[in-house]
Amino acid sequence: MSEAVKDAPPKSIIDYEAFEKTPRFLELKRTRNRFVVPMAIFFFVWYVAYVLAAAYLHEFMATPVFGRINIGLLLGLGQFVTTFAITMTYVTFANRKIDPRTEELRLELERMEQR
Repeated sequence: MSEAVKDAPPKSIIDYEAFEKTPRFLELKRTRNRFVVPMAIFFFVWYVAYVLAAAYLHEFMATPVFGRINIGLLLGLGQFVTTFAITMTYVTFANRKIDPRTEELRLELERMEQR
């Protein structure tokens, strides 16, 4: 069997490109993007601000908070906390808003495939 035939996608009666343009699918993408894009921008700005502060605000970052713990260390740990918080928030959002709609669309595609 030639490589071209082996790697060819399976034939389907569904026009997936047309399905991607349906109002329900586009609304799903908009819903996801309304969450993901602002969150990604927020985290990118937060990360860059931390890196710039570490690079140019040495005295501020070295300011002791208690004992040998300084602002730079707390903000660095805050990066990890923020990452986990964003992840947990997205999982909750996806479970409530994205997954049910995705399931509906998947079932619709399965019904179309069975015809």
